[in-house]
Amino acid sequence: MREIMQQNEVITDRDNVLFEAGIKLGALYHQFTGSPVNLKTADSLEKAIQESISVQPCVENIKVSINRDMIRSKLNSEYGYCELEGRMLDVSITASFKSAKVDVSLAFDTELDYPLMKIENIY
Repeated sequence: MREIMQQNEVITDRDNVLFEAGIKLGALYHQFTGSPVNLKTADSLEKAIQESISVQPCVENIKVSINRDMIRSKLNSEYGYCELEGRMLDVSITASFKSAKVDVSLAFDTELDYPLMKIENIY
């Protein structure tokens, strides 16, 4: 049975910043996967992702890296591009809300064969 939040439970700044950080990673993942990319456009796509997410509330810092080896292995021989996949992304975000600050990440976990989103640090 689901627990129902009691009226007297306090939602903290930490709760809010973790929620916001998770939303940023999920939005980034679902907004940009499927984007056309090749080795010439990877830098500009990284920058576009960073700039897009950086304007959202609570984001202090974001770093996006797209794995060039994965791009190289997926390139369509006729057209010279592939689609951005979640497994190609390595993202770190620092987010803050009032008194709370967190570092979160998105990176491909080879053991799980999955692009995993994680809480890295809570300040």
